[in-house]
Amino acid sequence: MSSLAARLGRSLWTAYEYIAMFAGLGALALLCLAWLPFALVCSVLPERVGRFVGRRVIMIGFRVYLLFLTIFCACRFDLSALDSLRRERSLVLVANHPSLLDVVMIVSRLPDAVCVMKAALMDNILLGAAARLARYIRNDAPVSMVRQARIALQQGAHLVIFPEGSRTRNFPIDACTGASGLISQAAKAPLQALVIEFSSPYLGKSWPLFRKPDLPLRFGIRVGRRFEVPTHARRFARELEDYFRAELSADPTHAHNTPS
Repeated sequence: MSSLAARLGRSLWTAYEYIAMFAGLGALALLCLAWLPFALVCSVLPERVGRFVGRRVIMIGFRVYLLFLTIFCACRFDLSALDSLRRERSLVLVANHPSLLDVVMIVSRLPDAVCVMKAALMDNILLGAAARLARYIRNDAPVSMVRQARIALQQGAHLVIFPEGSRTRNFPIDACTGASGLISQAAKAPLQALVIEFSSPYLGKSWPLFRKPDLPLRFGIRVGRRFEVPTHARRFARELEDYFRAELSADPTHAHNTPS
């Protein structure tokens, strides 16, 4: 009887994990769809007003989404460390990139965050209008990317960039590009490392979109080292990679975080 009860319990939990997965993905899609027509209408606003509205709505929407995941999908988030950055302006925020939730977590705590995004996401029907209203930055034209990033930082924004260029494929971290160093040099803005810790590589590069998570999921973000403006972007990229590798390898739970 106890064996039967255990199997039944495991089956019910597996069913819940599938329900939670589809609920989580669906909720994000619905939030994006709900904001889409308003983002299109707001695109006629003056630039300063538009970016203020766009960034605030994204922050609030992502915060609501994380609350939904916490209540209904057995997810736990420890993001309080990011609140200390809200009073600081003109920072390049560099973070490791284990999953699709990374942007959501960071932006949910910062009202004036602007992200460097893949061009394909900027053109996406669900995300594009909101990203353009918030004046997020495409990554497909390096000169334009650096110029727009410099302007955003001069306006006091928090610029969010993932120096790996994409989600991590080879944990703990992939090779870093020199983009964040170039942006820091152009804007004369310091770089703040954010270390994202996670209990599972769910929604990572090697995790199929409809593969169920192993719940509960736990995510946290630590505010790491503050780097001054680098003198050599490529050399800084190697330094940043070494820093993240050391920080993530020191995490005692990290041995369980890599995909199977």
